[in-house]
Amino acid sequence: MRIFVTGASGYVGSAAVKDMVAAGHEVIGLARSDASAAAVRALGAEPLRGDLTDLDSLRRGAERADAVAHLAFNHDFSTFAENGRVDAAAIAAMGEALTGTDKPIVTTSGTGMVAQGQLATEDMVRPDTADMPRVSEQATRKLLDKGIRAMVVRLPQVNGPHNHGFVPILIQIARAKGYAAYVGDGANRWPACHRDDAARVYRLAIEKGRAGRNYHAVAEEGLAMRDLMEVIAQGLGVPLRAIAPDEAADYFGWFAMFAQMDNPSSSAITRAELGWHPTGPTTFEDMRNEDYFGAA
Repeated sequence: MRIFVTGASGYVGSAAVKDMVAAGHEVIGLARSDASAAAVRALGAEPLRGDLTDLDSLRRGAERADAVAHLAFNHDFSTFAENGRVDAAAIAAMGEALTGTDKPIVTTSGTGMVAQGQLATEDMVRPDTADMPRVSEQATRKLLDKGIRAMVVRLPQVNGPHNHGFVPILIQIARAKGYAAYVGDGANRWPACHRDDAARVYRLAIEKGRAGRNYHAVAEEGLAMRDLMEVIAQGLGVPLRAIAPDEAADYFGWFAMFAQMDNPSSSAITRAELGWHPTGPTTFEDMRNEDYFGAA
């Protein structure tokens, strides 16, 4: 197939493009700069200049392709609400180009807000509340109402080379504070996956997925925050401490909400329906073997 990929030069997106090309697909990758275009070409894909605010470029990409994988998102949390609106408009625009066809589109969300304190599954619908600026799942469900073959990949904490996930934020905080901390007993959990394994879910969803399904790119159901911070303390050579909930904002700053999430997540349905079997290193293996603790 010819697959249009947004976020093609990004952290997970570039791995998805590489996987799709290796599997024999042609890829058109959205590129917002000359540097991005060069990176897309280096992956063996054709760059298409544009960005998430250029809706015409998104429509052109979708029209030229047999399938769409939407991985692009602006992760600047200072403009999170606006970023969510841009993302929703981008999904709607690509959906316009797919209406009346059987072309699949796979969009991106996260496991984080699906359920708290219980095992999140693919069958669970992410709640629609005003305090969740990322609305990709709601926007994708609107495509289903138009008969479009739309699916969602939910990403957990993603680890891998030169990690761009949440772990480096925790390392940066611990380095600045001089100690690694967790809240309460540190039993709250994060799901996780290696980048290359997560990237492969997008291709498998395009090839085998069914409309309306959520897929979880989850290799590890839940890393306890205390265990994660212990590895960070060892890596930095700093003390490990437990802090009270009312100290979390002072220690973690804007990241306090994420650091206290309890979001164990299952990928049993994803593995069964897509034949997905993660093979990459675990988060702790990756942290001990990669460049997580180099100079800031």
